[in-house]
Amino acid sequence: MLSRMDTKAEMAPGLSLRPMTREELSTLVGWAADEGWNPGVHDAQLFWDTDPGGFIAADHDGELIGGGSITAYGGTFGFMGLFIVRPEWRGRGFGSELWHARLARLHARLEPGATIGMDGVYAMQDWYAKGGFVLSHRDIRFEGRGVAAEPGAGLVPVADVPFAAVTEYDRACFPAPRERFLSGWLRQPDGRAFAAWDGSQLLGYGVARRCGRGVKIGPLFADDLATAEVLFESLAGLRPGEPVYLDVPEINAPALELVARRGMREVFGCARMYVGPAPRLRDDRVLGVTTFELA
Repeated sequence: MLSRMDTKAEMAPGLSLRPMTREELSTLVGWAADEGWNPGVHDAQLFWDTDPGGFIAADHDGELIGGGSITAYGGTFGFMGLFIVRPEWRGRGFGSELWHARLARLHARLEPGATIGMDGVYAMQDWYAKGGFVLSHRDIRFEGRGVAAEPGAGLVPVADVPFAAVTEYDRACFPAPRERFLSGWLRQPDGRAFAAWDGSQLLGYGVARRCGRGVKIGPLFADDLATAEVLFESLAGLRPGEPVYLDVPEINAPALELVARRGMREVFGCARMYVGPAPRLRDDRVLGVTTFELA
């Protein structure tokens, strides 16, 4: 399949697949907003800084018609996201060309046998399964309302915690080291990041970021529900009175209890799928995933 990425002969007439530019990534994130995905206001730059080579553009006779991410976290794990074809170009086979080319290119960026993950809309699960992806669980988006709150007891800004402690904790909850991603994500503008830190041990951390509509919290990682609740309340106060979103793995019962206690409602969801061995993670600590688009 890799040849489909590098030659035009096997592609639909007029279609070209190539590395995306930084400006085109902003366009793609704007399209994501049009689709109702509600990206963060700084997502384009944060995504680009994580892996500038991890975005593929589809153009037709010089016009950008689609794209997607193929993020490589070292050589051991990859993630596919931001898969969009403009509505007027759908139904012509271009999306299939783009999707298969992205998968082939990401395999080429990783070590043989490395796992690739994705969060895909439910309706496309069977189609993704034809590409070798296997369902792990559902990630469900819940919406609530932010309330002004001071940092809870035991919380400190993540910046006050040794970065090595954060990355070590994160590594138990994510399939690969992602220091480059975290270095930007934790200190992004218009956001806040707190850690449950006792001076020597990290018990959890979370990040809230401003989006086109309201605030998204992600990740939300914690040792237990009580810690997660303190983190959530402090993060949700980023923009009081505005919507707050948390993307919850359905396999985490305490996370479902957290959103139920707050009367949050289900508004969207994706199927977390993997090709290759499913990662062995501390799923009990993952009460909110980072972002459907990149991690």
